[in-house]
Amino acid sequence: MSSASASTRNISRVCVAGGIAASALLLLAGPASAHVSVQPQGEAAKGGYATINFKVPNERDDSATVKVEVNFPADHPLASVMPQPVAGWDIKVTKDKLAKPLKMHGNTITEAVSKVTWTATGGKTGPGIGAGQFQQFPLSVGQLPEDADQLVFKALQTYDNKEVVRWIEEPKEGAEEPESPAPVLKLTAATGDEHGTTDKATAETDAKQADADRDTASASTSAASADSSDTTARVLGIIGIVIGVGGVAYGVLAGRRRGNA
Repeated sequence: MSSASASTRNISRVCVAGGIAASALLLLAGPASAHVSVQPQGEAAKGGYATINFKVPNERDDSATVKVEVNFPADHPLASVMPQPVAGWDIKVTKDKLAKPLKMHGNTITEAVSKVTWTATGGKTGPGIGAGQFQQFPLSVGQLPEDADQLVFKALQTYDNKEVVRWIEEPKEGAEEPESPAPVLKLTAATGDEHGTTDKATAETDAKQADADRDTASASTSAASADSSDTTARVLGIIGIVIGVGGVAYGVLAGRRRGNA
């Protein structure tokens, strides 16, 4: 056996082994990256409102995802949660009483959303999430906490074969990603453009506009009153002139009558 032939065979074996190892790494990495996640549209600023998307991939080749449940953090309750309609899915928003009421825009909030559930309606319009597919579930949420850097949501993914995957393990900073990580929403620093600030600015603008409208109305009323006074004076002046002319005419006629007599 020549050394050249031996070297060729060794290189081939190394390539085959490398290919097998790479395939194994891809297979191991696939499930870890295909978990339920949450991302904001734009950014999720502390103290503000945001639109967020829960991305749910289907991990099974022989089953469809037919239900998704997202549980909201109890330590940072969100009073306002509005789902965007998703074709082929029914949406249920569950609220619970708060142990400690929240203050929001001058109102006292006694309950907050604890869970949102999406259920496939079935049939051609709603068969669920099929193999090799994913679905996004948008929500408008607020008011985001000002004293937290992130919100952890625990999600349950149900397949049509009754299997339930629980994405509930909270990732730890500096540690390896858990096998079934919970969706985590990262919060950014407040920018001053949050919903509450906008509402306040709008209210102040409306108040200034109302004051301006009142001033304009008052000025219009004063102008109308002045115009009315001027009109009255003109009318009275004309009447006086007419009466004066009538008196002169009467005097002339009376004089003539006396002269003729």
